[in-house]
Order: sequence, then structure tokens, then C-alpha cells
Amino acid sequence: MKNFLALQGVDRSVLESLLDNAARWKRDILHHAHKKSSALRGRVCVNLFFEASTRTKTSFELAGKYLGADVINFQSRGSSVEKGETLYDTALNIEAMAVDLLVVRHPASGVPEQLSRYLNIPVVNAGDGFHEHPTQGLLDLMTVWEAKQRLDRLHVVIVGDILHSRVARSDLWGFQTMGAEVTLVAPPIWMPDWIGSSDIHFTANLAEVLASADVIQVLRIQKERRSMHGMPSEQEYRTRWGITREVAEQLRPDALILHPGPQNRGVEIDSEVMARTATRVLDQVENGVAVRMAVLEQLLGGHDG
Repeated sequence: MKNFLALQGVDRSVLESLLDNAARWKRDILHHAHKKSSALRGRVCVNLFFEASTRTKTSFELAGKYLGADVINFQSRGSSVEKGETLYDTALNIEAMAVDLLVVRHPASGVPEQLSRYLNIPVVNAGDGFHEHPTQGLLDLMTVWEAKQRLDRLHVVIVGDILHSRVARSDLWGFQTMGAEVTLVAPPIWMPDWIGSSDIHFTANLAEVLASADVIQVLRIQKERRSMHGMPSEQEYRTRWGITREVAEQLRPDALILHPGPQNRGVEIDSEVMARTATRVLDQVENGVAVRMAVLEQLLGGHDG
């Protein structure tokens, strides 16, 4: 594996190997008083982020540092990007400084894949437009796998803004590859056209899938897109698609509730639901560090330490 750009098309054996290694790093480093390995000692990773991020950016930085690598966080503000330098030239110049890996987040779909064609170092997609967010998909797999001890034959429901969600796409491909059944739930305006031409289950009626759901992945309502014609109001959304206390009580006792963050409390999910033990949001955050350690190790060929 030279790059990590998407979950679509990745073999199940690759995902299983990454999950196994993530579990090892979680046990040996994250749950250890001395959070340091020499696996990537002497390596340099650069986080190239062109969008705001808390969890993803911080966890990639910690993942690299926990593995012993040096990590540089590139900020587009104050860089030559503001002087008109292209992303292509920015990436080439950073590579010329003898770095070993580039982590890229960008608002345009396909940017990490395009950069990977021109660079000789590994590229990791940290989220690109509406395309994919593969490490988020991987950490969601890990969170469910830890809780359920399996992924196959589970019913995973993804509810929210499917149209604009890169998380939804990565989760869809990842869970399907691992043998789960996935149902997408969204207002009709947020259901992509390609859904209707595939064998993917989808519905606008959340109530009809609650009783059979093993996992509910709650997507963030992207308020920056509220100018869309026909978009439901926050109150309408909460009433029909929000995970309220009443909705949560219709789930199986052992059903899990996930959210990639940040949460719009009182819209897509209520604070009372966030406080329940079935809600595994902080487990997702912790697992985000572990899976990103596994990805960096895989791409850079870490050694024991």
C-alpha cells in the first residue's frame, strides 16, 4: 500500500490488518504510561490541511509523535498559498525538503489522489470534499468491532446529510466490505442520485429501521449548506431525523450510537443521548489516534521499538 486515499475498493484483508495493528497500538501505547515508540524514529510527516479540523488534525499529529516521527503542521494562512502559489507547487516544495509522508485535507474532492500521482512520497487522505474520509471510516469500523466483536451481518444505519458527507461514503464502503448491511437514511434532498442506481438500501423514514439497527452513525448537519433550496429547518430535521431520547429508546438495548463530530446538539442528536453509554463518540476519538498510527506505520514501514 503506497497511499491511503479511500476505503472504496480496499480489500477486506487490508482493513483487517489495519484494525489488528490499531488495536495493538491502542494497547501498547495509548493505554501505557509511556506513550512513545521508536517505530518511525527519523521520519518526517507533514499535515497539509486546507480546512478547519480538531479531531483529525490533532490525532494525526499525535499518531506521528507517538510513533517517534517528527510532525510538521502546515498552515495555508501565512504561507505562499496566499501569494498565489498552487497546491501542486506547495506539495512539490514540501516534498523537496526531504519529508517522508503527506497528510492532506482539502475542500475539493480528488485532491489527495491527484497529488499522489506527482509525488514520490505516500499521501494520506484526511478528508477531501464530498469524496471520502478513509481514516474516519476505519476508526468507525474499529469502534464497532471492539464493542460487537464482529462486523459481519450487523445492520449499520447512517442518518443525515448523505449527499455532502465524505464520512458516509467511507463508512458505506468500509462496513460493506466487512460484511455489514448498510442502510442510508436522509431527507430526499440529501440523498445522492447514485443511490437509486445501486443495490444500497436507503429510505427517508428513520422509524422503519430503528428496531433492526445494531449501529446508528449520526452525521453532522452542515449548516454552511443551509442555503440549499428545500432544505429542512433545524426543527423539522430534529423531529423527523434527529436522534432524540424518544428515538434512542426505540433502539435495541445493545445498539451503538456514533457521531464523527462536531455535534450540533439539539439538532441531529440530543445532549441526553450523547451522555448515554451506548454513545461511543469518545471511543471513536481515541480510536482515531490508533488507526492513524496503524496507517502511518503501514505506509512508512515502521520497525519495532
